[in-house]
Amino acid sequence: MAKLTKFDSHETLTKLGVALVSGLLTAIALNFFLTPAQVFQGGATGLAQLISIFLHRLKLTSGDLTGWFNLLINLPIVYLGWRKLGRSFTLFSLLNIVIISGFTILLPVSALSTNPLMNAIFGGVLTGAAVGIALRYGFSTGGFDIVSMYLAKTTRRSVGWLMFGINLVIVLIAGFGLEWESALYTIISIYCMTRVVDMIHTSNQKITALIVTEHPDAVVAAVSARLIRGITVIPSRGGFLHRPNTTLMIVITRYELYDLTQATLGADRLAFIDILNTVDVVGEFLTSDQQEAKRKTPVQASQSQV
Repeated sequence: MAKLTKFDSHETLTKLGVALVSGLLTAIALNFFLTPAQVFQGGATGLAQLISIFLHRLKLTSGDLTGWFNLLINLPIVYLGWRKLGRSFTLFSLLNIVIISGFTILLPVSALSTNPLMNAIFGGVLTGAAVGIALRYGFSTGGFDIVSMYLAKTTRRSVGWLMFGINLVIVLIAGFGLEWESALYTIISIYCMTRVVDMIHTSNQKITALIVTEHPDAVVAAVSARLIRGITVIPSRGGFLHRPNTTLMIVITRYELYDLTQATLGADRLAFIDILNTVDVVGEFLTSDQQEAKRKTPVQASQSQV
């Protein structure tokens, strides 16, 4: 059995802390902003809110049961995560779901504002922050986040906009089942959530880096040691000093920008880096999982030869 290294232990503790913060933010968004104003979250939590409200209106239940229904709805979705997104992702997502449900059950439902628009905006922002930090650390808040992550891996589309598309059904149910004013405020809340998610979780946002350097071999070696990305080498010449140099072009995700700059400046502190937004790419662009598999392949091959 492999021993848990200090790095692994630190990473696990960090994820546990993030899961706790993410769960608390989600519960605060629900109990203090969204539920009192009858504004709904997206995904499984929003569905849980609707079920709780419908049962309460039918006088079949007393009090808010969103936390319990959220836990129940998430169970089959967690199975999808276990099969398609990996064990670590699913375990921490399940932990986050339990924390969200627990805080939602324990915290009272109390309105901090009587303005439904403010409730929708603040509820959406807090939910987006909770979802975004969870995704950034390799797990989710459960529900349709897991479905969106699976679709993002297979379609390479923005997680936030995939969530918005999936959550449209919550808006329609709220509109036809309750009132359209709640549905309209829900659209505002979900939009705020998706924008915050895309601001925080940037692994699907691609950028192009143009690196001008006089030491191309050293820069290529340093970048390749950190990232598995194709690098195009273009001979160039400075327009001011008229000295020959080389321009390196590489397409990366925003997650990888820090590693790229550190590797580049470590090999050539005078290198010039220009960052451009990339609308889309056509051709092979490795995901983080594919990069990890390529990193492991040489190790496994060398171990098999020993």
